[in-house]
Amino acid sequence: MLDPTRHLVAAQDGDPAAFERFVHDTLGDVTRLCGYLGDREHVDDLVQDTYLRALRSLHTYRADSDARRWVIAIARRACADAIEGHQRARRTEVTRRGSNDMTGAVELELLLDELPDDQRHAFVLTQLMGYRYDEAAAICDCPVGTIRSRVARARATLVALIAPPVEHVG
Repeated sequence: MLDPTRHLVAAQDGDPAAFERFVHDTLGDVTRLCGYLGDREHVDDLVQDTYLRALRSLHTYRADSDARRWVIAIARRACADAIEGHQRARRTEVTRRGSNDMTGAVELELLLDELPDDQRHAFVLTQLMGYRYDEAAAICDCPVGTIRSRVARARATLVALIAPPVEHVG
């Protein structure tokens, strides 16, 4: 049994330090996902919300699944819940600042914001965080083929957004 899974099971069994060990084991992945899917200014809040949700849902965890994927799925839902309100405010702020001081990270965020949520989640999980398609499917609770098609559509959309327009002479 993997350490995060072992620690989560021990937390379910009443070990007070086990949940802390579980957080330690999974914090890097949760923080990265929240950084990609959420509002960068509120990553800490999203991470905290994720672990509060996990703690509240501890009794629902089944040890037959990977604990890391379980908490990543919770983080994904926390980001999706939070993103709607933050997304409009972030776009307005970036537009107001102008494009002269935009960094690549901000540009990536803006491009990812153009994707529908399901495509953004599949793309981030597989292409930016390195989860296998089957793992992303488990996190998103959908078939592997659905993840593959979402990633393909996300790639096509991103290419269309960054490809320079073709000028016709004539």
